[in-house]
Amino acid sequence: MNYCLIKVYMSNSTIDDILKRLQALQKELESEIDQLLLEKRELFNYTLEKGKVKFEQGIKALQRHQKQGVWSYLFSARLGHLLTAPFIYSVFFAFIFLDLMVTVYQLFAFRVYGIPRVSRSEYIVIDRHELAYLNIIQKINCIYCGYGNGLLEYVREIAARTEQYWCPIKHARRSKDPHQYVQQFLDYGDADNFNLRFEKLREDITDIKNQDLSGDR
Repeated sequence: MNYCLIKVYMSNSTIDDILKRLQALQKELESEIDQLLLEKRELFNYTLEKGKVKFEQGIKALQRHQKQGVWSYLFSARLGHLLTAPFIYSVFFAFIFLDLMVTVYQLFAFRVYGIPRVSRSEYIVIDRHELAYLNIIQKINCIYCGYGNGLLEYVREIAARTEQYWCPIKHARRSKDPHQYVQQFLDYGDADNFNLRFEKLREDITDIKNQDLSGDR
């Protein structure tokens, strides 16, 4: 039994070391991406001012020359794309309802739990409609995609913080893409540590801004 505990501890230490390296690489990657974005903004002649896109003078006029007309766009569309469009947009009402309920939930529940609220604007980014080379249908599609995918990221973060507060236990079978807090969760079947560390994990999520997500215990 002790040998098994030692093996588990060593495995956890190895995972923690890997996570620390991944966290450092993630910061390096984000820095490189930020630099690349600055270069792309210079290349494509736009800047961001208070989160809003500003193109250099004359750029939008040049972009409009690349725009495909609405009728040309519709007549060249695949029949399957036209037939499935109503199904895609039917989810819009579910998105709106989900957005409303989750936002209200965290507004009240997170205040009670002491968990910092998730900033909706950090996840839902809608700016592709500013591109003058898109026609009105393409702009609507891009707005919808930006909203839907951003909303799901926003909801995932709220759900993840809730999970750490109420049930910080790893699953017996690992899911395909677990959220960032999972590695800190307690091992499946580890009853002793659950009783010892449950409140500590709750405290951690209420201090999320200072929380180390590298998996340290």
